[in-house]
Order: sequence, then C-alpha cells, then structure tokens
Amino acid sequence: MLELWGALVILIACPLLGGLPLIAWITNGLTGRRLSQIGTKNISVSAAFYHGGTLVGLLAVLSEALKGIAAVFLTRAFFPDGSPWEIVALIALVLGRFWLGKGAGTTNAAWGFLIHDPLVTVFVSFLAITTFLVFRAKKPVKYGVLVLFPLLVTIVHSDDVFRMLAAIALAGLLGWIYRQMPDDLDLPAEEAQTDTQATLEKLQGDRPILTLDNELDGAIVGQKAATLSQIKSWGYPVPKGWVIVPGADPEKLIAILQPSDLSPLIVRSSAIGEDSEHASAAGQYETVISVTSKQQLQNAIAQVRDSYNHPAAVQYRSDRGLPETAMTVLVQQQVQSVYSGVAFTRDPITQQGDAIVIEALPGSPIQIVSGQVTPEPYRAFVVETDNISSIHIEGTGQVPQSILKQVAYLAHRIEKRYHGIPQDIEWSYDGQTLWVLQARPITTLLPIWTRKIAAEVIPGVIHPLTWSINRPLTCGVWGDIFTIVLGDRASGLDFTDTATLHYSRAYFNASLLGDIFLRMGLPPESLEFLTRGAKMSTPPLQSTVQNLPGLMQLLKQELNLDKEFKQDYRQLFIPGLSQLAHESIEEMESSEILARIDFNLELLRRGTYYSILAPLSAAIRQSIFRVKDGQIDNSVTPEVAALRSLSALAADARQVLPEFEPDRVFEQLEQTPEGQKVLYEFNELLEDYGYLSDVGTNIAVPTWKEDPRPIQQLFIQLIQGNQPETGDVDPINRALSGKRKRGFVQERIDIKGRVTEVYSRLLAELRWRFVAIEKTWLKSGLLKTAGDIFFLEIAEIRQLIAEADTPLRERLPEIIEYRRSQFIEDSKIPQVPILVYGNTPPHPLAPSPIYSDQVLQGIPASHGQAVGRVKVVRNLQDLPQIDRDTILVVPYTDSGWAPLLVRAGGLIAEAGGRLSHGAIVAREYGIPAVMDVKGATWLLQDGQRVRIDGSRGIVELSNDLRPQ
Repeated sequence: MLELWGALVILIACPLLGGLPLIAWITNGLTGRRLSQIGTKNISVSAAFYHGGTLVGLLAVLSEALKGIAAVFLTRAFFPDGSPWEIVALIALVLGRFWLGKGAGTTNAAWGFLIHDPLVTVFVSFLAITTFLVFRAKKPVKYGVLVLFPLLVTIVHSDDVFRMLAAIALAGLLGWIYRQMPDDLDLPAEEAQTDTQATLEKLQGDRPILTLDNELDGAIVGQKAATLSQIKSWGYPVPKGWVIVPGADPEKLIAILQPSDLSPLIVRSSAIGEDSEHASAAGQYETVISVTSKQQLQNAIAQVRDSYNHPAAVQYRSDRGLPETAMTVLVQQQVQSVYSGVAFTRDPITQQGDAIVIEALPGSPIQIVSGQVTPEPYRAFVVETDNISSIHIEGTGQVPQSILKQVAYLAHRIEKRYHGIPQDIEWSYDGQTLWVLQARPITTLLPIWTRKIAAEVIPGVIHPLTWSINRPLTCGVWGDIFTIVLGDRASGLDFTDTATLHYSRAYFNASLLGDIFLRMGLPPESLEFLTRGAKMSTPPLQSTVQNLPGLMQLLKQELNLDKEFKQDYRQLFIPGLSQLAHESIEEMESSEILARIDFNLELLRRGTYYSILAPLSAAIRQSIFRVKDGQIDNSVTPEVAALRSLSALAADARQVLPEFEPDRVFEQLEQTPEGQKVLYEFNELLEDYGYLSDVGTNIAVPTWKEDPRPIQQLFIQLIQGNQPETGDVDPINRALSGKRKRGFVQERIDIKGRVTEVYSRLLAELRWRFVAIEKTWLKSGLLKTAGDIFFLEIAEIRQLIAEADTPLRERLPEIIEYRRSQFIEDSKIPQVPILVYGNTPPHPLAPSPIYSDQVLQGIPASHGQAVGRVKVVRNLQDLPQIDRDTILVVPYTDSGWAPLLVRAGGLIAEAGGRLSHGAIVAREYGIPAVMDVKGATWLLQDGQRVRIDGSRGIVELSNDLRPQ
C-alpha cells in the first residue's frame, strides 16, 4: 500500500517540483531580467549563465541540482534505495521542468542520477568530457550520452528489466526535448555576460555549419533565415542556403562552397529584428549577388556584416526601438531567373480587399526590389471553398498567366500558413520551378482588425457614449480571462488594444488575439471556434500542459459558472435591477443620476464577465458533446421567448377579430372585453420585454418600451396570418441525442439566455438614466437636440457634472457637431470591410467581384433550403413587408432583428456564425440561414432570385431558379 501511495506522490509532486521557476526567480531577482522574454526564451541553466553571469549561473545549477536530488530522496521515502522508481521520479521531474518550467531538465536528471547510480554517472561523465575535449563537437557528445548511459545501465543491471526500460525512457525523453528546444549555447558568445563569454565559447565547441534544412530560431539567426527554413520544411521550394551566425568564422563554409559562373551564390543579411512583424528593415542592409569565386564570397560576407553598422541602419533600429544585436549572414544558391517579382497577399496601398498584388517582369527580382525598373502590375483573386477553387488574374504583360496563377496560389497558401498575416513574398521562376526567395509580414498592414466577431458583440454604427462604456468593459473582462490562463506570459500584452472603432463600427484586434492564443498554445483557429463555432483542431500536448495551471483555473470557473451566476443573480443582479427599476430618476439631480450610473456600471462589469464566459462555455460544451443545433432549446433567450409570446397572443387576437382593418386593429380590439384582454396582455408583454432594442448592446438605440411601433407592426402582420411555424426543438434530433450530454449543453444555453436578459436589462436602465440627464441639459440649454448626449463620452459627462466652469462647456456644440457629422458620414458607408489592416484604414472600397460561378460561400447556420426574392435590409428604421418568398439579406443580426427574421423564408447575413442571434432565431422557426457571407448586402440586389442551402452554407445566384 505504501508503494502505491509512493507512486501517486511521485507522479504528482515531481512534475510540480520540476515546474518551479527557480531559475527565473533567481535571474530576475539578481539582474532584473526576465528569461522568458529574451534570447531563446528558455528558462535554463545555460540561459542563466548567458544572460545573468557566473553567479546567477552557479545558483541556477545549484537550484536545479537540488531538485534532482530531492526527487530521488522523495522516492526513497516510499521505496528502497536505488529503486527503479527513482528514475521514474526523474522522468516526472523532467516532464514538469519542460512543460511547466520551460527548461530541458538536463541538470535535474544528471544530479538526480548521480545520487541514484554514482558508478554509471561518473563513468558516463568521464567519457563525455574526454570526448568533447578531443573532438570539440557539442552535439554528438550531447546525444552520445543519451545512448551511453542507458546502455551502461543495461549492462550493469541486466537482470532488472524495469530499471533498463526506465533508463531508456529517460534518455528518449531528453532526446525528444532537445529537438523541441533551441539551445542557448548556440547564441553568440560575444553577446553573453562578460564573465561567461570564455566559458561559453569553449562549451560551444566546433559548431556545425547551419543550413536552411535545419530548424532555425529567429532569435539566434534572424527572422529571414528562420522563415525560409520554416517555409522549406513545409515543402515549398527554397534555394539551398547556409547560415553564418554572428561571431562564427566563415572560413569553414567558404572552404566547402564552390561558387562559379555556372553556379553563382547570393549573400544576404538576416539581422535580428529584420523581416519581423514589427519592422521589415527593407533596404537597410547589403545584398551581394552573382558571387562567382571564393574571394568574392569572403568579401561579400564581410560587406554584409559591415552593413549592420551603416549609419542609416543604426538610425533605423533606433527609430523603431529594435535591439542592438548582430548580423547573421545567409548564403544561397542564386536562381537563374526567367521571371521574378514580389507578391503582396493584401494590397499595401488600398489596405483592403482580397486582391493579391503581384509585381513581375522577366529576369532577376533584384530589379524590382531595388526600384531600378518599373515592373508589370497584376492583381489576383483566389477563391477557395469546400468544392470550388479558382484563380482570376487581372492585368496583361510579358509574364504568362500560368506562372502568375502559381504565384498567386503560393502566396495565398503561405499567408494561410501564417494565420492570415499579410505577407510580402519575393519569388523567382527558373523555367521549371517557382522558388520562394523571401517572405515577411507587411508591417504597414498590422495590426489586423476583424469585424467578424465584433459585428455580433456590438453591431451597427456606434455612438461615442456607447463605445466609451463598452470598450473598457469588454477589453477589461477579456484581459482578466486571458490573464488567468497565461499568468506571467501575459506580460507585455496591452488588453486595452483588444478593440477599436473604424468607420464608427467595432473591430477586434485579431493580431493581439492571435498572439494571445499562440501564447496559450491553442490552434490558430481557436478564436473562430470560441466565437463562431468553427471547427478546431486538437491543441498540442506540450502547450496544454504548459498552460495547465491557468486552464485548470478557467475550467474551475466554467464548472462553477452555474453556481456563481445563480448566486450573483440572487444577491447582486435581482436586488440591483429591482432598485434601479423602482427609482424615480425624474426627481434626481444629475449628480445623483451619475452615482446610479456608476452603480449600474459595477453590475455591468460582472454581467460582462458572464456575457463572455457563458457563450464560450456553451460553444465548447456543444462541440465536445457533439450536440447538434436542432437539439437545443433556446426558449430562455429573451428575443425567442418574446416572439413565442407574441405569436400566441396574435393567435388569440385572430379569434377575437376574424375580420379587421390592419390600420385599426388596436382600436377594434378596444371595442370588446375579449379584445381588451388581448391588449392588456400585449401591454404586459411590452412591459416584460421592453428593455430589448434593435441593437441590444448599443444604449444609443431606443428600447421597445420607448418605441413600440416595430412590435405593434409585427403583431398586426402575425394576426394577418404570417405566422411562423414554431417548433421548440427538432423531436427527431432530440431522440437521437444522449439525454445526459444534451443536458450538459442545455444547461449552459439556459444560462446564456438568462445572462442575455440580465445584461440587456442593465443596458436599458443605463440608457434611461443618460436620457434623464439629457432632458435636464436640454432644459438648461447645455444641449440643443435630443440624442446629443450620445455623442459625448462618459468621461466628458462626468466632467460636465462635476465642474460648472469647465472649458468643455464652451466647446461642447463644436464637439457634438463634429462627431455627429462623422457618425452620419460613416453611417452612409454601405459596406465596411470585414478586415481592416493597420491603424489608419482608408475609405472602404466596393467589394471585389467573387469569381466562383455565381456561388457565395458562408457558414451553415440553420438547416434547409429555400428559394425566393432578395430583400436587402441594412437597418431597422423602416420594417419592410416581407413573406415566406422573401430571402432576407442583412449586415448582422441582433435581438432587434428577431421580429423581422421570423417572417422571412430564408436569411443571409454578412456577419455572424452558428451561435449568433439570427442563427438561433432561424433554427427556432425552421428558416434556412447562411451567415458570414462576405459583401452580401452589396452583391445581392432587391428582387434578385436566389437559392440558399442552410446545411452547406451556400447561396446560389440565378435568374432561372424556381421553387421546387
């Protein structure tokens, strides 16, 4: 029994012991440096020596040695001395060291094994040191030890199979880890702490010649060389190349290369920070072409190295805050170009659209990048769907279309490999092969802002007051959630940059969110999975374990979501909403109302946490348990519940008024007791759901309680017989689903619905208080027109209330007029881009044509097919007359769109996914729906006949379609 407990303790305690960041604490405490943010970002003994000096390095060795010794002695508390379980403990320790502590665990294993088996350890160490001193080759010695020590264990303990297998497993684990991590001993010795440089140079030994076939680290060899090695490893053609790291003697490489007129070389720079997301350094360093002799090669390498210290290059690095490091030199075989050029996967001038911009011409690419010759411009469009792949080229010239299409597809695929970050790709065609010569991010197009998610969270054109409240709430809560998971790895992330406004619309920072997800070790498609229900691949085991403490905390919050929300619902939201609802704000001073606004904002911050976590939790559970959309009941969602009640009430009204005049329905109902009962219930429904609005997250939009005309109009149309076919949940799908699994998901869907109700009520109460302040200021003359207050920011409202003589009062008319005109101008933009590149986007262009044989692709959101006439509705100011022959085309969907959606035959939305409001309502009423159809409100015209397939996410355009 003791041994069983011992095994359990070892498997739990040793990984945690290995993960203790003692080296990081020692280095940061003595030098102020964070190893996780510099160099290779390893938290290792060699990194401590390199960045911290001899004292820090020795303390690092001592701390890691004590871990290995402690693991062995911990095992001896449960097992006999020398037990194979001591090796198991070291395996667990090394795993924790790698996954949690970001180190290889060599020191842990070496000292632990010294205590476990001194004879084998001393003998192996002696052979390793002797071999290194003789051959001066670090890598063979490192991997040779991993072969030698399990071999000696097998010889010495040939009768102990458990021990032999454990030793082999430990050696295999260390070998695997060495392949996963860059070696700090590969860093330039001259950049290490002064007192450790000589030691590092000796330990580095005779370095092998690095090539682009090696897995290279940009922190060591520069991003240009690292990127080309990565692209080559993906299988794309990259000319053969050799890498000379800073400080290395190039003579060894020069000796083996044979440049000639028939086989020329090109010598290029690969400085640290060059070709990165932060700076391209284009043209700052030398490139030497057509190197045809060894002497020319030697001179070219020196020339490229010297260019690092050119005054212009030094000033460039200073202006962009780049570190002063050193120059890596990249030597490659020079391609004998027939055609060459550059390809931008996004237009760096217009900063929008899907066109791949290609500049090409016969001959060498140097002509283009040097600016000596004007290239031929082309534009390419690549369309890829599940069943369709096509490439369209615009422009004519000397370069064949077939080659341009290869370039376009190559650029498209490389951008996808880099998670959608726009790429500047240099290419060359030698008559047989299309070569990649260089790839780097287009720095002027970063960060990337996405509308896909924001259009669901806060759709439409946004007033300054709404944004000044929503942005800090959303960014702050997202920051809190990510910090829980990332811990120290959140350092350097500015969560206030999570969202911004472009064209008075909300956009989320896809670059920042992508960085966050990569730090979390999640796949690049995680963001779309969490927010839009897209498929997601399994995250790597290494990153999962590394983030395990934070993920466990997040999991704990997810599991406790129901309990916490119910507790907050009883103790926080219900009392708070009740208090707000029963206040007489008409009798309050502006300062008193502002105090109640602050109280509301405190509730909203907690509500924002649930409004983010509840949908994420529901999406994750639905994916894990594979519960289909049709198996979910959304009746708790406020807009669904409101529509059900309204439909039932319309049926009652039809019984009371078999014949009626649409313009006089409410007058006619008033004439009978039965009709008066219907009107009473209608007013009750309006009271219950009056907090909803056309855009639930925008407090500048009047609520249904303030403007009931849309609901009255829908009520009349429902009485006329345009009654949606409600169907709670698909009974067939319900029968096919496991009850328990569906229950796990339904629980979260219900919480999500209740959260939506609470959040919408809080926003409505917030709006009504700002309207009350505005009424007071309209009377005093501070504001001139109703709605002016929504063109102020909340900080300005605070200032106006607190300071009677603030200069802001004098500038108020000018500020409001400027913002109103900007708002009106932005409102006129019919189609804003889904993605915005950079912080200063130009005026949006019309969407590019889609070259896909009259087929638009989106996200399948609600099953079924429908054929009908298009009706484009860009806002809800005037509800059109629609019926089941209408295919509604909208920019986005929110709770306010629900009354319109239920009367349509199908839905096409430019933004949103399977979990959006429109998708939920469409599934509720059996309406086929396709979401995220780019440019739909622009490309589709009123009256155009289309067929939509909500199961495949397809919209077919045709003038000949007939209902089947």
